[in-house]
Amino acid sequence: MKAITSISIAAAVLMAVSAPALAGPEVNTAPGLVLVAGKPAPGLAVHGYDVVAYFTQGKPVAGDASHSVIHKEATYRFSSKANMQAFKSNPAKYVPAYGGYCAYGVSVGAKFDGDPRYWKIVDGKLYLNLDKSISEAFAKDIPGSIRKADAKWPGLRDQGASRIN
Repeated sequence: MKAITSISIAAAVLMAVSAPALAGPEVNTAPGLVLVAGKPAPGLAVHGYDVVAYFTQGKPVAGDASHSVIHKEATYRFSSKANMQAFKSNPAKYVPAYGGYCAYGVSVGAKFDGDPRYWKIVDGKLYLNLDKSISEAFAKDIPGSIRKADAKWPGLRDQGASRIN
């Protein structure tokens, strides 16, 4: 009986962690429990990194749970109250393109996780990529990749995330 209970618990945990990837959210959020003001909140956008810091500090900076904002089914964290206020005053300026999914992946018709360490700001918009090699591929033709991604995003927006095998 104990083995069955352990398997059941493991299956429930796996389903809970996998559910966000299967649901097809517009915004890429990390699974797991997130609290804002002590209450359950949507998953973390950009793995909890401060999206304003990319623009003001020119680098990825981890956000702090004490500076959190819920925006479009995602919880954004910030490294300072000033960055949180900047986001609140103009979220569209700071949210990453394609809901934080990999920009190059979207350009080829897939939704992969955007890693906050592989990023680029182009024409005032934040783009994330899956990893170093994908970021390098994106950099080879940024305007072309963005053009392709812009065309494909409406069809991908509500689809589940892609799986890499």
